[in-house]
Amino acid sequence: MKLMYCLMVATFIGFNANAQDGDKKEKKTTTIKIGPDGVSINDKKIEEKPEKNFEIEASIVDIGINSIIDNTDYNSAAAKAFLQVQPNLQNENLFSMRTGKSWNVNVYPVMAKLRLVNGKKQKLYLSTGVGLQMYNFRYTKNISYRNETVPMVVMDSINFTKNKIGLTYLSVPLQFTFKTKLADKAWLVYGFGATGGYRIASWNKQVSAERGKQKNRDEFNFNNFNACLTGEIGLDNYFRIFASYQVTPLHSTGLDQRPFTIGLRFGGI
Repeated sequence: MKLMYCLMVATFIGFNANAQDGDKKEKKTTTIKIGPDGVSINDKKIEEKPEKNFEIEASIVDIGINSIIDNTDYNSAAAKAFLQVQPNLQNENLFSMRTGKSWNVNVYPVMAKLRLVNGKKQKLYLSTGVGLQMYNFRYTKNISYRNETVPMVVMDSINFTKNKIGLTYLSVPLQFTFKTKLADKAWLVYGFGATGGYRIASWNKQVSAERGKQKNRDEFNFNNFNACLTGEIGLDNYFRIFASYQVTPLHSTGLDQRPFTIGLRFGGI
């Protein structure tokens, strides 16, 4: 009775240098087979399709840590009316955050890119899309956002184990992405742009022993629209770092707080 032989196939993919037209690439596939005749190794070159001037890219996901740049005039009548706390607490320390637990997540499922420059050592793209921009601000103090007769912030008597504000915007980015060739297979990628968003959700989530888990959805005096300046830098296909600064105030009145985020980008143009 003949023995049954196992066939193991492992494929390792590498990329060779660009062809003479600067667009076409060759993909090298190495196949290792283990069979009755021993081990055989076969190399096969597959020509990839040339990059198009206009393409639809896969998703981009940003994960970053939030902070707030506070330009509020806490002596103004609007700030004092919004902050229903003791006068000695009416300052930026009222909104001190647990920085390591205050996150920004951006998800852009589809991005369209237009290639503007296609050199052997320099490339430039213009891209846009649609997605979600999500902020979470985790506070150290027991403050509560309320919207009773008017929006306000109060100091709660409850000791919260979790106290955060969450916001979600429907966001449209517009960005320029540059790629500069550093070595045979290494491209420096960097870029800048802007995003415009419309607030589709905002909530105050709190957890305490006395009340359990509570989640209150409301406007809470937050602006409906936001605009951010963005930037990124990294090595293409290895890593990217992104940063975002909101140029519009987070609140409609009373406070002038503007989120700033830095983190990692997964995917990209």
